[in-house]
Amino acid sequence: MPVDNELYNQSGDIWWGETGALSLLRTALNPARFAYFRQTLTERLKLDPRDLCALDVGCGGGLLAEEFARLGCQVTGIDPSAPSIATARAHASQAGLAIAYQVGVGEQLPFADASFDLVYCCDVLEHVSDVERVIAETARVLKPGGVYCFDTINRTLFSKLVTIKLFQEWQATAFLPPRLHAWEQYVTPAELKRLLVRHSLAPQEIIGLTPEANPLRLLWLLRRYKRGALSFQQLSAAARFKAGGHTLASYLGYALKA
Repeated sequence: MPVDNELYNQSGDIWWGETGALSLLRTALNPARFAYFRQTLTERLKLDPRDLCALDVGCGGGLLAEEFARLGCQVTGIDPSAPSIATARAHASQAGLAIAYQVGVGEQLPFADASFDLVYCCDVLEHVSDVERVIAETARVLKPGGVYCFDTINRTLFSKLVTIKLFQEWQATAFLPPRLHAWEQYVTPAELKRLLVRHSLAPQEIIGLTPEANPLRLLWLLRRYKRGALSFQQLSAAARFKAGGHTLASYLGYALKA
């Protein structure tokens, strides 16, 4: 069964508020993954962000686009959801950030070949209709030597238990909309590596993106949240992620264009 991406087309600000499933991305996921990407660019690759023209594929409401813009990158964001793009534009304007947003899909990027020094695609590959096409388009718009950063969800029994059963299906613990994710659309690290290599993107590193709380504590937190003993903000703070550890659920990494 394909994923249902209609969540991203809901009216109102579903990205920057203090409640709702997408606030979890900002408070629990963003600190870990952006810290990893920043370290990769500035410390490992010795790049000056002010010299980087960056593309955010599947930018949503601009959660990561604003982080990269504050780092100094010249950021363009693209997303198929017009309501999300409207939210991203409004929030960037309020924050005084010059980010170019437009509606579009990762399978057909409306940019010339070799347009960007950096392309990143986060919380997206598990939602698209054609992963290989998105990777191919990413490689096409990257300059030679350009950097591709990513995170996504691994297709394992562990990820099925946590992200599908606990997070979406079991009434006692679920907090995400049903069918937001489909286990069959998750991408394993081995599959992603093959796609990257096929399109001249050389994988450099893949590491886990894991909750700081152990699975039993996470289950306890979800039960407290469902009973009303824990607010969504408290749940998000307690379920923060870290870069590193196992890749049984989510993972992130980067590749370089040959």
